[in-house]
Amino acid sequence: MSDEPLIAILDDEPEIRRLLSAALEEAGFRTASFARATEFEAAMRRMTPDAVLIDLGLPDRDGLALVNRLAAESGAAIIIISGRAQVQDRVTGLELGADDYIIKPFEPAEVVARIRARLRRPARGGSDRPNMARFAGWTADFDRYLLIGPGGREAPFSHAEAEVLRMFLDGPRRLISRAQMLEALGGSAGDSFDRAMDVRISRLRTKLDEDPKNPRLIKTIYGAGYIFLAEVVWG
Repeated sequence: MSDEPLIAILDDEPEIRRLLSAALEEAGFRTASFARATEFEAAMRRMTPDAVLIDLGLPDRDGLALVNRLAAESGAAIIIISGRAQVQDRVTGLELGADDYIIKPFEPAEVVARIRARLRRPARGGSDRPNMARFAGWTADFDRYLLIGPGGREAPFSHAEAEVLRMFLDGPRRLISRAQMLEALGGSAGDSFDRAMDVRISRLRTKLDEDPKNPRLIKTIYGAGYIFLAEVVWG
């Protein structure tokens, strides 16, 4: 099995698929390309991509619905590549679980750089860092993108949620400011970043059975940032 990251490309334009595949393979990635969502979904039953590049204007499926499903069911980084340039489109894509949003037309080198940046970020810890954390009766498994509750209930989390959760678990009982989060996780979100973070943190609180009015684990310090209040044991 190759250790090179696998990037899935979902776009109905053949020239864009060829352009992205060529740039990514030259950069050392493996690629798998699809013109239709149904082909991609069938392939997902036998492959596990590290990242998915997805166009929103698919001929057979709503692209945003597919992004939302991928975020809920897959640990892959999700990068939207779309001609939709409105701020609301970017906000919606990020709210539904995308990690990044690139507007067409694009430079292939920029796409490669964005993917490299996403795959370097610590959603998984890498070979020299543990990928299992325990806190307040919960277990976060970053290899399987899974939260396991005190009663054994399992809740999957997306790559985007994993990035936020890992930041909290790496710095428990320490204030994490919005500026720190933007520097570490911001990507190209720009003016969409704050809303995207709010949504990811809200989803994590729901999965951790938090009371939205009085959360015990992820505390908002208004005007400053967030503090994760539990003791964390890695390994």
